[in-house]
Amino acid sequence: MKKLQTGLILLCAFLSSNCFAQVQPLFTGAIGIQSYTYRNSYPNGVAAVLDSVKALGITEMEGPNPKSSNAAEFKKLLNERNISMPSIGVDYNLIIKDPEAVVKQARFFGATYVMVAWIPHGKTFTLDDANRAIDDFNRVGKVLYDNGITFCYHNHGYEFGSYGDGTLFDHIAERTDPKYVSFEMDVLWAFHGGADPAKLLHKYKDRWKLMHLKDIRKGVANDLTGGTDTKNDVALGTGQINLPEVLKAAKAVGIKHYFIEDESPDHAAQIPVTIAYLKSLKD
Repeated sequence: MKKLQTGLILLCAFLSSNCFAQVQPLFTGAIGIQSYTYRNSYPNGVAAVLDSVKALGITEMEGPNPKSSNAAEFKKLLNERNISMPSIGVDYNLIIKDPEAVVKQARFFGATYVMVAWIPHGKTFTLDDANRAIDDFNRVGKVLYDNGITFCYHNHGYEFGSYGDGTLFDHIAERTDPKYVSFEMDVLWAFHGGADPAKLLHKYKDRWKLMHLKDIRKGVANDLTGGTDTKNDVALGTGQINLPEVLKAAKAVGIKHYFIEDESPDHAAQIPVTIAYLKSLKD
């Protein structure tokens, strides 16, 4: 009888531990937001926007400051709300012209990552565009690296056109120096460009540092334009992308910071849905 009781206790403990393991949250990172999400709201009051950000439980923002607020004022407002800025986004032409100024800007906000989200190009993104960016990224990436900052290129969809045995994004990844050039995964733009975000994360597992969390409306076709109507940005879990698969891959490759970016005019209603979805996912 004692052996039976002991066996039942052990069985219950085993089942209990297994059940507990199955309900661990999938997303365990700090919830961040891309400042661009609020581009149309800032002119009506920066402090009010940041109050709403704090109320959502968001503790990180990818900046820098909006045009309607100077850097010192914006940093003060962030600090008062305990919102940090680990990353800033800058214009391609600015960073290639004056990377030292970008270093100064990043240091001011306490950012250790700088990302560029668009490579200037014509109607289509070409090999010449990619090669120019490769040279520029290797050069400015070294300047940032020497100053303790990580440079990241943020994919935008147009880089997934065919080239050789892969894509122009593959060409950029293979020709840039991993010591100086890392990447920020924009989930929507990777998917919209025809890539599989989870597979892409695993393919270049040591290069991805940051992530933009986004979803795209069901029925929207993929293309290489790097653009789509902002109304096609939808709350996470309501669109086309297999986000649990993406987040498992992101965890596996060690993404450092996650930023919700919702370009939709309905972002105020959608972001709480997105956050609830992230918190509901189980590993």
